[in-house]
Amino acid sequence: MIYTLTTPLYYVNDKPHLGSTYTTVACDALARFQRLEGRKVVFVTGVDEHGQKIQRTASQQGISPIDHCDLVTASYELAWKNWDISNDRFVRTTSTRHLPLVRQFFQRCEEAGDIRSGRQTGWYCVGCEEFKDDPATAVNPSCPIHQKPLEWRDEENLFFCLSNFQDRIEDLINQPDFIAPASRRKEIQNFVAGGLRDFSISRVNVEWGLPVPGHKGHTFYVWFDALLGYLTALLDDGGSIDLDRLINVGWPVNEHVIGKDILRFHAVYWPAMLMSAGLPTPRKVFGHGFLTREGQKMGKSLGNVLDPDVLLNRCGTDAVRWYLLRDIQFGDDGDFQQQRFVDLVNNDLANTIGNLLNRTSSMSRKWFNESTPIVNPDDSNNHELREPAELTIKTVRESMPKMAFQKAAEAILQLAIQANGYLNDQAPWSKMKKGGQEGQVAIDLYGVLESCRLVGLLLKPIVPELSKRILSQLDQPASVENWTTELVWGRLESGQPLPLPKPVMQRLELEEAL
Repeated sequence: MIYTLTTPLYYVNDKPHLGSTYTTVACDALARFQRLEGRKVVFVTGVDEHGQKIQRTASQQGISPIDHCDLVTASYELAWKNWDISNDRFVRTTSTRHLPLVRQFFQRCEEAGDIRSGRQTGWYCVGCEEFKDDPATAVNPSCPIHQKPLEWRDEENLFFCLSNFQDRIEDLINQPDFIAPASRRKEIQNFVAGGLRDFSISRVNVEWGLPVPGHKGHTFYVWFDALLGYLTALLDDGGSIDLDRLINVGWPVNEHVIGKDILRFHAVYWPAMLMSAGLPTPRKVFGHGFLTREGQKMGKSLGNVLDPDVLLNRCGTDAVRWYLLRDIQFGDDGDFQQQRFVDLVNNDLANTIGNLLNRTSSMSRKWFNESTPIVNPDDSNNHELREPAELTIKTVRESMPKMAFQKAAEAILQLAIQANGYLNDQAPWSKMKKGGQEGQVAIDLYGVLESCRLVGLLLKPIVPELSKRILSQLDQPASVENWTTELVWGRLESGQPLPLPKPVMQRLELEEAL
């Protein structure tokens, strides 16, 4: 069975920012975990490239919309390559395969009687590509997200009859696992309880969009077109553009991961569209929170935008991934604080985990012929660190599918802390100095090294590069595809040669602001 996971299809008005990087890194961690659990994963990301905002932005730059899209899309593709994102598909809504799928989908909805024509009147935000609910009498209304004036629209549109799906959508959103986290579910339940209203799915006088078949002068509303990109991604395998084939290539999606600001589109509009077209709805929609910086909303006007390229170049992927996934409960809003970022990375990765491995492997090499100590299996099986290690494995494997990255990371860190505490309590250097206790020292060091091996394995989805360095330091294979047989206490071979130790994580020294 295929496990399908998607990021949002990012709108190409500008290059990737820290928020889009955060979402994509989180999805990458989940995709890596599911692969390690033995599942066949299809991890989808991509870009949404139509709409009036793109048309206007390109015009301001003096280039064509497609040239603008090509430039920004290339920046996304390069960014995900640099961040070592393990996506299986990257979809563009300007691809040649997207238009026939959109037409086929629209035809199904039209034949089902869920498309009508009507007049759309109201205040519109070009940035959100969305009509707002402000009353027509509002004076100089503005978008609360983009802080820009809304535009008044009065035009003939095609509408999707969302009101036809009131009962079915209520049943769907009341399922306990459909919307996560639970705090988001209540928000959508309140919205749906107010009564679903039909929404426009076409625009007139917007050239940069896909033409609606049989309706001259209409182009598809960007949100109707963009959501279908998830389907195009799955059918972008060289086979036929046939919606009925989706069930064999990864639909329905297991997890749509999106920002909380677009939850309504994914948890209400999108499932209704799929119902109309006779397709299964997603299994889960996860709406995560926003990132601020030092307690303030990030914005160009404030001059406090964090450039993910700068973060990557100065700090590396491991540091940023660890901070974002370990310090922020995924689903809640998070605040990027530079000093806390530096402190966490140095304390957790360089000191607690890195130094533990370095000093233990150094002692083992020094006292046991440059190898792991040779111990009796019974002594290994009864080691004091075995129980906390097995509890850590259980916690991580239960937490990661729920996108509880913080809980998983904290459990891994606690195992390293316990191993450090055990090493300090046993003080093998004192035992070796007294003499006659080499057997106990061998048991002590073996247990700590085995804990380090499990720490390295468990870190693979969260900080994959650091995981590789830890496992290499223990002369373990770094390219584990299915970790089920490896996540067992006692797999570290006695008497195995150990490489010369070197720091697996460099400390961060950031004297200037990022």
